[in-house]
Amino acid sequence: MAARRPWLANRPAWWLIFLAQLAPLIYLAWAIPTHQLGYEPVVDSLRFLGDTALYLLLIGLAITPLQRLLPRVGLIDYRRMVGLYAFFFASLHVLLWLAVDRQLDLAAIWEDVLEREHITFGAIAFLMLLSLAVTSTPGWMRRLGRRWKTVHRLVYPATALVVLHYFLSVKFDTRTPIILALVLLSLFLARPLTRWLSDRRRSSRRA
Repeated sequence: MAARRPWLANRPAWWLIFLAQLAPLIYLAWAIPTHQLGYEPVVDSLRFLGDTALYLLLIGLAITPLQRLLPRVGLIDYRRMVGLYAFFFASLHVLLWLAVDRQLDLAAIWEDVLEREHITFGAIAFLMLLSLAVTSTPGWMRRLGRRWKTVHRLVYPATALVVLHYFLSVKFDTRTPIILALVLLSLFLARPLTRWLSDRRRSSRRA
């Protein structure tokens, strides 16, 4: 492993990336009492946690094309960690909405899911991300076999639904979700392009 992926030979780098993804929680713990996010702590925290989850999803999706362009770096070994962190922040987003914003009122929660479009799409996206998180273990990889990759391609429609959830929840300035939608589209198009470049590079080496 060390010879094939020299960057991973230094284990502290893995922990550095792991701990760095906790930084948003540390920032949130400081920002809420000091009103750095705004003066509506629940709404602002919901937005912050949702944004963090979406950014991590996009970073996770960027790893595969980057790995093909930079195969010696070994970025692919961090993809699962980034994906699980994205699910972690998405879970905090959902739990905050359920427990604080809706105070576990099941009738109100169900009404929101059925009648408010952005919550409907957000709920579907979260269930898709939940299925991806559950099946991310080596045991599920063995059980699903070749189907595992097919199942985990759901990350693209799930992320698209998160972007749509974001877009519909914004009342005025929709520039950020539109930009993120374009980033997602670029990452989707980058997959076949980087695969073609990677195959071409391997073919030239064999020749």
